[in-house]
Amino acid sequence: MPRLIVFNNVTVDGYFAGINSDMRWAHRDTQDAEYHAFVAGNASGGGQLLFGRVTYEMMASYWPTPMALKNDPEVAQGINRLSKVVFSRTLNSATWSNTRLVKSDMLAEVRKMKKEPGKDMAILGSGSLVAQLGQAGLIDEFQVMVNPIVLGKGRSMFDGLENRLNLKLAQTRAFKNGNVLLSYEPAA
Repeated sequence: MPRLIVFNNVTVDGYFAGINSDMRWAHRDTQDAEYHAFVAGNASGGGQLLFGRVTYEMMASYWPTPMALKNDPEVAQGINRLSKVVFSRTLNSATWSNTRLVKSDMLAEVRKMKKEPGKDMAILGSGSLVAQLGQAGLIDEFQVMVNPIVLGKGRSMFDGLENRLNLKLAQTRAFKNGNVLLSYEPAA
């Protein structure tokens, strides 16, 4: 059965998006080959990507473009090839390759997807999904990439969470660019 993993970049002060959903801080050029290999490996690892509408629209407007293929060919090829699911009540269609639109009950659909055979699923961004699926106990691992930057204002990936989530640290990994990966699992 596939696991559901969240992977999000966050700032030292805990924001995963800045004012007006600015994410440029998470994609600064740091010349760290190990980090770039890690990101490329994540993008080509297989499985399925899950998005909310806002993150889907942002990703779909960049990754299939010639600019993305030029700037980051490994990640672009991997992410474009992967199967994707976008959860939205307002989208009428999902045109990015290999994307399925789900307009019905997200929690029921994810529960069903977790029972089917297949590779792990990943959420990139999509704070509203993280909060809702985390609250429902459907997320198996939270991979939080802490970036060495402070924004002062922004949005937490847990906005809308109604009850606290108790987590336990499963793994850490530091990169030369100053980023630190913290992997958490739900505490029993």
